[in-house]
Amino acid sequence: MIEDDGNNILPNFTNLQVRSLFVITAERRGLHSSSISPTPGLSQAYMQTICSLQSLLVLEIDGHIEYLPDEVADLVRLRYLALFDSNLNKLPQTLGNLQKLQTLDLMCGNLRELPIEVLTIQNLRHLLMSRSIRVPKEIGKLTNLYTCSGVYAGGGIASELSRLTQLRELSVKRVSEDHASELCAAIMKMENLLSVKLEAEINCYSIDQMYTFLPEFELFSPPSLLQEVYLCGVLVEIPIWLFSMSNLTRLELHFSDLTETPTTDIQFLPNLKHLTLWQAYKAKLLGKEFCQAGGFPALQTLTIDSMFLEHWTEIVNGAFPSLKSLTLRCTRLRFLPEGLQNISTLEELFLTTVHGDLARRLKSTENYKIKHILKLGAYFEGGKFIYVGSPEEVLQHA
Repeated sequence: MIEDDGNNILPNFTNLQVRSLFVITAERRGLHSSSISPTPGLSQAYMQTICSLQSLLVLEIDGHIEYLPDEVADLVRLRYLALFDSNLNKLPQTLGNLQKLQTLDLMCGNLRELPIEVLTIQNLRHLLMSRSIRVPKEIGKLTNLYTCSGVYAGGGIASELSRLTQLRELSVKRVSEDHASELCAAIMKMENLLSVKLEAEINCYSIDQMYTFLPEFELFSPPSLLQEVYLCGVLVEIPIWLFSMSNLTRLELHFSDLTETPTTDIQFLPNLKHLTLWQAYKAKLLGKEFCQAGGFPALQTLTIDSMFLEHWTEIVNGAFPSLKSLTLRCTRLRFLPEGLQNISTLEELFLTTVHGDLARRLKSTENYKIKHILKLGAYFEGGKFIYVGSPEEVLQHA
């Protein structure tokens, strides 16, 4: 591992039989301030030096680079290539020469599309992109892909995805009605799919909604092996097709802006273990209808992030029988629910940011609700630190 901009490379560096190389630039490590001492990152000469290491199997570069040289094609043994926080706006066509490459991981803010030559890398198993990147129209040729994330499915790409029948994980960004039906049909053909993430378009015209509406996929029938669903975007209501997913183990709803209780039906999913509601529900009040007795039978972790929630009134006896970890990121929350003390399986409670009223109650009249919990994590209103420990230890800092 090299943790600077390459100034300390040994003279015989290129003669070493290096198998794995991880480069973290000084800028990424916080050693340079972009406002005082701007740096272009790794130079052309330095990148060409890296590309002369023909024994490399793994190459990860975290930081700015001027460009990826054509000589990257010389790394014919490379199995894993990752470029993080790069300024690259294009990749070389010679990338197609990396026939043994299995993972291409790109976190490049300026990159908009992949070169068509990527389609020749038949050993590619994992194509990971942090943002919406246009892939070549014949992406379906990569029939050995297990993971495809950050893809934009417009422009005819959605129907091409149907050829990727070996996919285990799919993440699609900027999903809209324009290609919703084609995407829906493509996903239904992915018999091996375990995880899907669908993210709507960013809403550039509203300060109240971060995302636009996510298509409803009314005719969608989930692949039978599908276990994880992530939906990011405004929903009219909870998709009906979720209720039939008996194998579902993880569900995340982000920025859904729902106005009715989102858990009315999903609480009966028999294998749901992890649930995240991130700005998903706009109510100020949660009541006992959020989870009935025996509801969420397998749920182990629950995360609620809400800028609206002020009071969770009650958890009925017998609700959340398997819950181990509860995270509440609700800055206006003033009351923890009555009945929380009856969840005997609960081991962890994380609160961010704790309202002053709630902190005072937990130190005094409502301490009984949390004293059975083994680990409390809290960031108190106006504080500087996150405290983690037993409830007694943490509340000393409130």
